[in-house]
Parts: sequence; C-alpha cells; structure tokens
Amino acid sequence: MAIERALLSVYDKTGVVDFARELVSLGVEIVSTGGTAGLLRQTGVPVRDVSELTGWPEMLGGRVKTLHPKVHGGILFQRGKTEDCKQAAGHGIVPIDLVVVNLYPFQATAAKPSVTAEELIENIDIGGPAMVRSAAKNFQSVGVVTDPADYPEIVRELHETGQLSLVTRLHLAQKAYARTARYDGEIATELERLSANGTVSVGAAAKLPKRIHLALEHRQTMRYGENPHQAAALYVPAGRAVTGLAGAKQLQGKELSYNNLVDLDAAAALVAEFHGPAVAIIKHNNPCGAAEQESLREAYEKALACDPVSAYGGVLAFNRRIDPATAEEVAKLFVECIVAPGYEPAALQKFAVKKNLRLLEMPGDSDADPLRFKQIAGGMLVQEADRLELDERDLNVATERAPTKAEIRALLFGWKVAKHVKSNAIVFAREGWTVGVGAGQMSRVDSVKIAAIKAATAGLSLAGSAVASDAFFPFPDGVEEAGKAGATAVIQPGGSVHDQDVIRAANQLGMAMVFTGVRHFRH
Repeated sequence: MAIERALLSVYDKTGVVDFARELVSLGVEIVSTGGTAGLLRQTGVPVRDVSELTGWPEMLGGRVKTLHPKVHGGILFQRGKTEDCKQAAGHGIVPIDLVVVNLYPFQATAAKPSVTAEELIENIDIGGPAMVRSAAKNFQSVGVVTDPADYPEIVRELHETGQLSLVTRLHLAQKAYARTARYDGEIATELERLSANGTVSVGAAAKLPKRIHLALEHRQTMRYGENPHQAAALYVPAGRAVTGLAGAKQLQGKELSYNNLVDLDAAAALVAEFHGPAVAIIKHNNPCGAAEQESLREAYEKALACDPVSAYGGVLAFNRRIDPATAEEVAKLFVECIVAPGYEPAALQKFAVKKNLRLLEMPGDSDADPLRFKQIAGGMLVQEADRLELDERDLNVATERAPTKAEIRALLFGWKVAKHVKSNAIVFAREGWTVGVGAGQMSRVDSVKIAAIKAATAGLSLAGSAVASDAFFPFPDGVEEAGKAGATAVIQPGGSVHDQDVIRAANQLGMAMVFTGVRHFRH
C-alpha cells in the first residue's frame, strides 16, 4: 500500500518531527491538527491543517477537530470497492492512508494527587481513539501508528519497498486496538472516583473497584508451566513500567520456568520484610529457611542451617547486593535460581562456573500494585495485598509470664516468616533465623510436629526457641507439642473459643504467649 497522505495528531511528540520529515521526503502530504501542526510548521515541515481538509474550523475549545466525514471517510472508505470510491469522490473525500495518533495522558492526569473533575474529564480523548479505531478497522487500506517506537521501522519499510505491507498494517491495527481497549479501561476505572451532587467532584479510588480492567501484554515465554505438558508465559501490565520480579533482569542461566518465577516471587516477598541483611530459601513456594543477620553471608549460613536437605535445588532471595564471600558459600550448594538487588563483579565470577544457575537482578522499584488476584473456575478473587506489619507495641501478653526482650525479637522474626508459609503455618525461630518450619498441614499440631522433626533432622535444638503460628491454636495440643520440643515463647493471633485452655497449658509449661489479634493465612 503506497502512502499518499498521512494525518498526524499526537500528544506525545517524541520523534514526530523527524518522522514527518521522512514522510515528506517520500512524497507524502502531511495533514495535522493544533499543537502538532504548529510544531511541524515551526520546524519547517510542510503541513496542511485538518480544517483546510474538512472546511470546518477546530471548535468547542478543541473538543471537535477531526470528527468529520472528510476525515473518517478518508480513512474508512475501502480502496478496492468501486461504490466506496465513487461515493468518496462524489463528496470530495480524499484518501488518508496513514493515521499517526497517540492519546491524551489520561492515566498520568488521574494519578495527580490534586486532580480535579474538570481535568479528568478534559483528558478523555475522543477524536484520537475514533481515528485510531477507524484506521485499525480499515487496516487493509490504511496504516495506523499509536507508538512513537514504531516510527523507525515504518520509515525503513517505506524507504525499502515504497509501501507498508499488509502484515505490517495488520500488526499495527492489532496494537492500536489493544491501546484503545486499555485506554477505555483506564477511563472506566477512574470515573468511578467521580460523584455528582449538584457539582461533580473527585474522591479517592475505591480499594476494590466495581470493575477491574486488566490489560496485559506478553513479556516472556516460560520453558513450561507447572508441568512440562503445560504451555506458560509471563504477562505484564500493558503501557506501564514493569516493576517487581516481573521487571527483573536475568544475568545468566537457562530459561526460566513457571515454577521458578512462582518460587522467586515468594522468596523476594519474604526478604522484603527485613531491613537488615536477609536471605530466604524457598522450596515449592514455602521457606525452608530464612535469616536476618549482621552480614549477608551470616544470614545465608543461618538460613541454610534450618533445613539443608530441603534447600538442595531451591530458590534463593537476598535483600542486599551479593558480595564474593556470600557467593562463595552459596556456590557450594546446588541452587536453581537466585534473585538479588545486584551482584558484585567478583560474585558473578564465582557463579559463572554454574552455567545453568539462573541469576536475576531485581529492579530498584518494588511492585506497588495494591491488589492480589487468584483465579477460580468462572471468576476471579481479588483482595488487598497483605502488608500489615507489627511491632512490640502491638503484642498483648496473654500468659502469667511476659516474654523477655530476646524472646520478643525472636517472636517478631518468626511472625514475619510465618506470614510467608502456607497455612497451617508453624515457625520455630531464634533471634534473626528460623530453626524449624512446618507448612501446609491440615492440622496445626501436625505442622508443629513436622517443624520439630525438621529441626532435629538439621541437628538444631529448639530449646529456648520462640514459635509463631499464622492463625490461632484451636486446642492446647499445639502449644503443648511446641513446649515439649523446647519452645519457651509463643506468638499467635488468639481468638479461639478454647483460648483459655491454650493459655492455661502455656502457663503450666512456663511459656510466655502473646496475641497479635490478626492472622496471616496464606493459601
């Protein structure tokens, strides 16, 4: 398809002058509007105002510029259809073969802390999406460009072939409809903030909106899904900077699998709980060891000591740049993946000998999305992210004996880890490191027993340890088992109908127990 005429109307003017100059050099007439036309004219690019094409001025404060039959007719008439061509000629409609449009920055405007209703409404683009949709519908005759990043490739193709291929026009149309779909979704979501009572005002966004519009784009194909017979890929929010683990850069190693990313996400979320140097070792989405110590190497050694057998083939996360001393220790273990904020060059050298080891570098910005999604058959469950933090002031002593300062530090550490263990979750801890983890059992007392078995297998004593439970102990047996294993302090939500029996058991064992009043189920 040769291009005789292009209509340029862009908010984001990145690269548009150079692009227009290239089109002019190829003999393309440029038609433009408002600010775009002014910029092109100032920089010496010959341009025809859209009002000259339509015979109508821009009006209503710029709300109506391109909503005219001579614009949409020029875009929409089918070049190969005799009747369309006859009608276009009869009404003085000239072909528009390339539409270059990007939209008002509605989402950026909506994100402004002091945005007004008028600003929000005036940043709803009407003419732009209408032209984009018209051009995308008629892709067999018209090219549509919504992303400045596509300018160089279009110029290259036009210089090489003198036209845009059908394959290119279809690709551009697909991208265009994805853009307008996302744009409409953004508007639909943000307009929920408006209220009308004589006047229109903007309120805070709802924690859980009435409608959620997910616009995702393919970022990376996985080796496979949870199992080798399942295809899988990573998708990220379209049109936004990629944050969190999804934005991590892979520095070495073979292709990532679905399960790798699930485990890496769990590991990264756990180490993000801590301010000091911290390490988490994850196996099958559960921590088999975690620690926060004075140095990263100490943290790794403590985390590994909790369950060295399960750590084999695990996934590791660090909340500090990995130094050579830490890398040297980690390299002694078979590990599937590591994620960290960075790696010192000497540390990378130590890992380089393990060609299959996947190393990921986390971006500086974390995932700020306040919502979490879980799919069920026929629907989607949506909840707020669990970002609740506790400190000593939030703890209510339930027993005759209050915990010591050292026990409180161990309790709070274990509580943070328990938040990231599949329920029913039990974590035995000392100050800054786990010594036994029991995960995902149907019975809480069984989780206690498994955590004690894990500690014994690792050669660790639970004498004087603290135990954290993600939900209340329904009966005294769980606390009794923890006391028998050596724990002297307990942290749990409380709230069982048998709380008094549980407290009585703790008192008889001389244990200190605190209630948090909140639970941390992880299903």
